[in-house]
Amino acid sequence: MHSLYWLTNVRLDSGFEEDEDGVVHTRSELCHLKVQNSKIADIRPASLPLDTDLPRYDAKELLALPSFVEKHNHLDKTYMGYKWKSCKPVNGLIERLDFEAKESLVLLDSVKTRAMAMLSLISAAGSTHIRTHVNIDPYVGLKNLEGVREALEAFSDKLTYEIVAFPQHGLLRTQSAALMRQAMKEGATLVGGLDPAGVDENIEHSLSHMMEIAVEANADVDIHLHDGSLLGLHTMKRLAAMTEEAGWQNRMAISHAFALGDVPMEQASEMIDRFAGLGIQIMSTVPINRAMLPIPLLHEKGVKVALGCDGFYDSWAPYGGGEVLDKANRLAERCRWIDERSLTEALTFITGGKTTLDRDGNRLWPQIGDEASLVLVEASCSAETIARRSKRTAVLFNGKLAHGSL
Repeated sequence: MHSLYWLTNVRLDSGFEEDEDGVVHTRSELCHLKVQNSKIADIRPASLPLDTDLPRYDAKELLALPSFVEKHNHLDKTYMGYKWKSCKPVNGLIERLDFEAKESLVLLDSVKTRAMAMLSLISAAGSTHIRTHVNIDPYVGLKNLEGVREALEAFSDKLTYEIVAFPQHGLLRTQSAALMRQAMKEGATLVGGLDPAGVDENIEHSLSHMMEIAVEANADVDIHLHDGSLLGLHTMKRLAAMTEEAGWQNRMAISHAFALGDVPMEQASEMIDRFAGLGIQIMSTVPINRAMLPIPLLHEKGVKVALGCDGFYDSWAPYGGGEVLDKANRLAERCRWIDERSLTEALTFITGGKTTLDRDGNRLWPQIGDEASLVLVEASCSAETIARRSKRTAVLFNGKLAHGSL
């Protein structure tokens, strides 16, 4: 595609209206978008004549939405690119980790190939940014990081990325601190962690080591925290304290954070207030086998929440297809968001905070100057897209076609 062109006949959300039964609907309008140097340079109603010599690409009245952001994934774990393979049942997390450690050696030579197969699905499903965790441990060393980096670089014309150095088998349990430090020098951009109590069995030392590595590398943190109930809550309190002590406000994320769904709402609310004050984010996969996180309360109190597919089709589970839109759909269903405004706002959790309309129906996206990264879908509005998981026909990344056709 050209660097300067018009994307014509694009459907955009334009507002809310209420019918005689009090049901709210989304209005839409057809527009022409001028794309220049990867940005949206102009927005014009399609009802007006477009007098231009610039190239035109017809969107055929498809709905445009901000492109998706996949915020929790494991590119190095997938079986993608292999023939069908189901999973081995295990008795608990440690047994799963031990099995993965053995299997990772068998899969080591195919990391790049498998990651690229996974990225193909993720890109086609509408994502133009991914945060991926990559195992750093004594079994694979930095080989997974090397393969994932190569795969991501091969997709640099389709998406941006972050790489979390992830001590999947325990930072202390496998004495991986030195490897983690090396990973931060060889392409990882965030420091990860895993269950300081449940896996490392030492909350203080595990968190302290993780924070030391982050401070040394001047890197943000994204820690997996599966430990539930009061144990998980205590870990969160210690993590919040260390975040403040290190001056790491707005640089901390907790993936999963299951304890927030286990403890009484009063305790969860107090913890959420603490997170909001420190700018601690939550990354969720909206699981169906755990208590639901209070995501509406997190959002209401100003805690940023983002969704991701996690690993899919790997030794942990045979499910999934790289569609973060499915996670937004599941979130809406679990929260019983059935009205137009709530469904529209659900888009926020898979777009890096962007949504098309505010609750009064004023357009928030797109605006002139916005990055021209968008998804064209077969839907009448964003609410329908969330509820029906509408088909994505084309994906633009910085104004260039990343998937589909125009």
